[in-house]
Amino acid sequence: MVMLPAAAGASLDPASALHAYMRGRLADGEGAPGMALSSYRQALGQDPASPEVARRSYFQALISGDRPLALKSAAILEREGLLPRDGTLLQIGDALGRKDWTSARRLVDRLVEEGNFAFLAPIVRSWISLGEGHYAPPTIDVDDRFASLGKRYVDEHLALQAVGRGDLETAQTAIHRALALRIGDAAEMRLLFAGQLAARGASAQALALLPAGEADLAQARADIARGKSLSQWGRPFTAAQGFARLVARLGADISTDGSTGTLGIRLARIAGFSDPEGPAIHLIAASLLTRGKHPAYGVDEARRIAPAGWYGALGQEELVEALAASGRQGEAIELARKLAAAPDAQAERHVQLGRLLTEEKDYAGAAVAFRAAQARYPDNAVPWALLLFEGSALEQDARWSEARAVLERAARIAPEEPAILNYLGYAQIERRQNMPEALNLLKRASALKPDDASITDSLGWAQFVTGNLDAAVPILERAAAGAPADVTINEHLGDALWAVGRRYEARYAWRAAAVFAEGAAAGRLAAKTIEGMKPDYAAR
Repeated sequence: MVMLPAAAGASLDPASALHAYMRGRLADGEGAPGMALSSYRQALGQDPASPEVARRSYFQALISGDRPLALKSAAILEREGLLPRDGTLLQIGDALGRKDWTSARRLVDRLVEEGNFAFLAPIVRSWISLGEGHYAPPTIDVDDRFASLGKRYVDEHLALQAVGRGDLETAQTAIHRALALRIGDAAEMRLLFAGQLAARGASAQALALLPAGEADLAQARADIARGKSLSQWGRPFTAAQGFARLVARLGADISTDGSTGTLGIRLARIAGFSDPEGPAIHLIAASLLTRGKHPAYGVDEARRIAPAGWYGALGQEELVEALAASGRQGEAIELARKLAAAPDAQAERHVQLGRLLTEEKDYAGAAVAFRAAQARYPDNAVPWALLLFEGSALEQDARWSEARAVLERAARIAPEEPAILNYLGYAQIERRQNMPEALNLLKRASALKPDDASITDSLGWAQFVTGNLDAAVPILERAAAGAPADVTINEHLGDALWAVGRRYEARYAWRAAAVFAEGAAAGRLAAKTIEGMKPDYAAR
C-alpha cells in the first residue's frame, strides 16, 4: 500500500508506485491532467491495493475521460467502502452497457439507499424495463420529498421511450411538457425530438419543433423538408443511452451556479461512457470542462461533434468557448466570425464574437458585433443588455458621445436596472459631466442593489468627486469590505482617506490596492504610497 515518504528528502525509485503517485500529485497541482492521469494509472498498476491511489485515480480518470481506469479505481474503492456516490452511477452505466439488467437493478436499489441520486431511480428503472422487454413507464411518487426533482426530467424520458415504441401521441404530449420545463435555450432538445419524430414519418410535427430563421436549426430543417434519410437521428434510444442523457442533463443542471466543483464534469463523463457517440453528451461535457478550467478537454469534446451534422453549429459554438479559454484567442475569433457571418445567425453568435473582441481590446469591432445582435430583434424589443454591451464597447473605444446615447436608450428601456444606472452614472462622473444627475443615477443604482461592492464604490467615488467627503468615506469603506482585493475600490478609499486626514489608513488602502495592480495603476499606487497624494497621482 502506498504511504507518503517519511522525509521530504527521501530517495524515490523512479520505477516505484510511490514515485508515480507523487508525480501524479505534482501534476495535479500544476494543472497538468494528462501527466497526472498517466502517473496515477502507473501507480495503481503497481500498487492496486492502495485506496489513496485509487481515490485520486478515480477522480482523475473521470475528469480525463478514461473509462477503464475509472472502473478499475471504483472497484478498489468499493471494496474499501470508499466509493463516492457518483461511483454508483458509473457502475449502473457499465451494467446497462453490458445489458446486465439484474446488476443494474441491484445498483439502482443501492442508489436509493445512498440517497444522493435517489430521485433518478424511477427513470432508470423504466429504462431497464425497456431493455428487459417488459416496459413500465417512469412514475414519480408525489409523496416523495424529491418528487419535484424527478418531475424535472421524467417527461423528456417518457417522450423518448414513447417515440421509440411508436406511440407518437404520448410522445408529442410529453415533448411539449419537457420543452416547457427546459430552462434557457432548448435547441439541442428540439433537434433530438425533431429527429425522432421525422424518422417515424411525423415530418410536420418535427418541423414545428424547429423555428425557422435560426442558424443552429437550419441543417435539420433542410434535411427534414427535403425528405432526407434520418436514420442517423431517429434510432430508438437504448437503456444505456437513456441513462446517459439523464445523467448528463443532471450534470449540466447542477453546475449552473458553479457550486458543485467537479461533480458536474464527472457526471458528464459517466454519461459519455454510456453513450460515447451522443452529440448532446459531448456538448454538455465540452461546456462543463471549459467552465471547469479544463479547456483542452473541452476542445476535444467539442471537436467530437461533426461540424456538418445537425448538432454541428452547437458544437462549433462550444468550440469557440473552449479555444478562447485555452488561450487560443485567434482561432476562437476566426471561428466566431465565421459563425456570426452565417445566414440567420442568432444574436448569441454576435454576442459571442463581441465578447471575444472586447477581451482583445478591439472595441470598435465589438460594438459592431453587439449592434448586429440587436438587429435580430424588433426595435421595440431590443434587450437592454445588448445596448449596455454596445455602450460599454463604444465608451472604451473613446466614442463617448455615441456611447452615452446608447446607454441612455438602455436606461429608458430598463429604468430600474442597476447595471445600466451604474455604468451611465459612473462614466459621467469620470468625465466630470452632468454631475448632479450622474450622482442621482448612482444613488438609485445603490438603492436597487445595496450589496454590490462595485456599485457602492461608484457612489462613494461620486460623493468624493463632488466634494462630499463625509459621505464618501463610509460608503467606500463599505465597498472595500465587500471586495477587499479590488484594486480600484481600495485606491478610491485611499484617496478619500488621505483627503480627510487619515493618512496612515490611506497608505494601508493603497498598499492593499497595489497587491493586484498592474501597469499605470501599479506605478501610481507605488508613488503615492511613498510620497503621499499629489494631483498627478489621483485615481482615474
